[in-house]
Amino acid sequence: MSNALIGVEEEFHVVDVETRRSAPEVDALLARLDGPEFAPELQRSLVETNTPVCAGLDELRGHLRRLRAALDDAAAPLGLGVVAAGTVPMVDLTGDAISAGARYERMQHEYQMLVSEQHICGAQVHVDVPDRDIAVQVVRRVAPYLPTLLAISASSPYWRGRDSGYASFRSMVWSRWPTAGPPAHVETAADYDALVTDLIASGTISDPGMVYFDIRPSAHLPTVELRVCDACPEVDDVVLVAGIFRALVAKAREDLDAGLPLPASRHELLRAASWRAARSGLEGDLVDLVGPTLVSPALLIGQLVDQLRPQLEAVGDWEQVLELSRAALSRGSAAARQRRAYGRRGELADVVDALLASTQGRTVAVDPPTTVPVAPELLASYSPGAFDEAVSAGSTVLPQYGWMFRVLDRLGPRGMVAAQTALRTEQKARGVTFRVGDGETDRLFPLDLIPRIVTGEDWVTLSAGLEQRVRALEAFLHDVYGERRIVVDDVVPDAVIRGAPGRSRAGRLAPADPVRIAVAGIDLVRDRADHWYALEDNLRVPSGIGYAVMSRRLIRSVMPDLEPPAGVVGVEDVPKALHAALLSATADDEPGSDEVALLSAGPSDAAYFEHCLLAEHMRVAVVTPRQLQVTEDGVYFVGLGARRRLAALYRRLDEKELLTATGADHRRIGRALSGAVAKGRVALLNALGNGVADDKLVYAYVPQMIDYYLGEKPLLPNVPTYPCVDAERRAEVLDRLAELVLKPVDGYGGRGIVIGPDATRAELADLAAAVRADPAAWVAQDLVQLSTHPTFANGRLEPRAVDLRAFALQSRRGDGKHVEVIPAALTRVAPADSLIVNSSRGGGAKDTWVLR
Repeated sequence: MSNALIGVEEEFHVVDVETRRSAPEVDALLARLDGPEFAPELQRSLVETNTPVCAGLDELRGHLRRLRAALDDAAAPLGLGVVAAGTVPMVDLTGDAISAGARYERMQHEYQMLVSEQHICGAQVHVDVPDRDIAVQVVRRVAPYLPTLLAISASSPYWRGRDSGYASFRSMVWSRWPTAGPPAHVETAADYDALVTDLIASGTISDPGMVYFDIRPSAHLPTVELRVCDACPEVDDVVLVAGIFRALVAKAREDLDAGLPLPASRHELLRAASWRAARSGLEGDLVDLVGPTLVSPALLIGQLVDQLRPQLEAVGDWEQVLELSRAALSRGSAAARQRRAYGRRGELADVVDALLASTQGRTVAVDPPTTVPVAPELLASYSPGAFDEAVSAGSTVLPQYGWMFRVLDRLGPRGMVAAQTALRTEQKARGVTFRVGDGETDRLFPLDLIPRIVTGEDWVTLSAGLEQRVRALEAFLHDVYGERRIVVDDVVPDAVIRGAPGRSRAGRLAPADPVRIAVAGIDLVRDRADHWYALEDNLRVPSGIGYAVMSRRLIRSVMPDLEPPAGVVGVEDVPKALHAALLSATADDEPGSDEVALLSAGPSDAAYFEHCLLAEHMRVAVVTPRQLQVTEDGVYFVGLGARRRLAALYRRLDEKELLTATGADHRRIGRALSGAVAKGRVALLNALGNGVADDKLVYAYVPQMIDYYLGEKPLLPNVPTYPCVDAERRAEVLDRLAELVLKPVDGYGGRGIVIGPDATRAELADLAAAVRADPAAWVAQDLVQLSTHPTFANGRLEPRAVDLRAFALQSRRGDGKHVEVIPAALTRVAPADSLIVNSSRGGGAKDTWVLR
């Protein structure tokens, strides 16, 4: 099959560069341009370009840039500019400035207001095919992939001066044409022509060119024509769409030649998938018609490009399309970029300036925002009592949240209630649940609408402190199960380690220099803008990564118009990074060295939803101890009549439960599995025995560990902590009981915590007796007044205390280890009038946005 030729028609808005409004000046513009490459459109504020037929993507890119530059050169002396986008923000629909010609005049008479609304621009891609019968077959086979191409191109969030709430509102306007939408279910050129004849006879359309299907056999060229896409500000996005579309056409022709049946995609589902793409762009989930199910754009586009690799390689496009697809996902849709421009100052002129520059491949210099919205309706009763991360004491929105409150102010309380309802509906549809405890029923994960922001500067500081902390804790675990130098040198008392509830004999069963902490979850709090504390270390089976990834998808899905000016660090690659960290601990020369499984207690586990989500994204199996068989050769996953040797197990169940569980051979698996780990037959991550390093008493000594093992000063301070086992500290604690927070050393999930200032006299007396009876079981900490964050509850914004669970991955690299702090952090939210954020105590969560 010879390489198919391609060509592109691009439509542009003509705008007045002073007012930034759409300008009906196409006649003056075309008077300065020669040749058939330029043409008017229905509205006199639009102009079209047509590239020559091209053999390759580089040639196509060159012509697209050349034609855009020619338009710009012709427009500039007239005080005009051209914008490649589905819509422009400021347009007047009251006029009747359509282009001259009997066809356009007939359309205006017949379609009335619909014609007046057509201030929209698309990009059409043509790929040549041998004949029209093949073209019709190709159309049917390519149709299921069109929503993905629409999402890539989405560039029209603004309509008539307002944010539409869509990434491609052009699609919504275009869909009003009677023939717009997915292609008809016909199989031959004769069937297609008969359909067109019937449509004309019905008076619905006047000529074949008015068949506005998302993809169609061209009415005037020997090509298949893609029509679903918005015009794209970035030339590279047009090239990406063209490259993918040409590969899809090639694959469709190969499937046709192989006699494969037409895809069984339903017309209604195609329309629904296109609507979802128009709503979300690249910022929310898209519909995978195989299922159907909602999936992230990164996953759907990545799978599509991988699927098309043979066709892309055949024409030399593979590397370029792969690179362009990754770049598009990284920078987000053009709709999102426009919202970022608007979010800085709330000025639509900034959006137009950015579009004018992007169309010509230029960048606009921007100054930091100087104004923030007041949002009086939302903040009327908002009164934080502590440091609030979004609103100052004077009810002024802080600059980094200005863009967010512009969007929230537009929604208002009623719009936010509707978004909250949509969020719960999406959670139910996806099964995003958790369980508080044994015997409890699953409940929806308590996710708040309002994302929390962590600035790029803060994240750099936190990342350095977290990386340092994990390195020190890893060194401590190796030491405490080895030479115990930190005890010999009197840095940590022997009694602290011997009494640690998480200390385990199995911790000594490990190969030489293993990775013990593959995943660390470290809880952080702050009491002012520039002051963070490390509150707790979770080194056994820390949960939350999957919920952080899903929280992003849910919030982006129900509020895709939330878009910070600087952009947000994506979380789509987090499961891939987790998988790589797990694989790094395996022996490359062992059989099955690339086989990883997530080890879970199964559906009874409170976080089973998260287990399944992470396993699905890592493309690994979820296994229970009952499905494992341990032999002299290694550890095997036994299921569906087959055995697979496993190189690594990502442990997500409690150590005691694992060691007493029954394996596939109906015997306890603990001793055999520990032996396989010790011999290096399988990597178990996180390692057994890690609990010795993360209880609340050992926590008090982490600053000393950092100094002892790394020779560094701690970058993240601990909350001041007083071990009650120390007689002098115990006396101080008992004297200050009403001021401090008391925590049981072996407590978890917020259980057993007593906050002194909130306790009654009787509770404090009982607590004092408990501390005196068993001082080694308690630690005390200074009360940190946790920062608050706006949280939507009871139909309004309320300040709620928050902490932050950040995650670090540790991988083996050569002879050393590397710690990476991933951007999938989970903010936990306390109930009203509480400082305890744990879900078991009524707490919730927020999506956490790390700004670029």
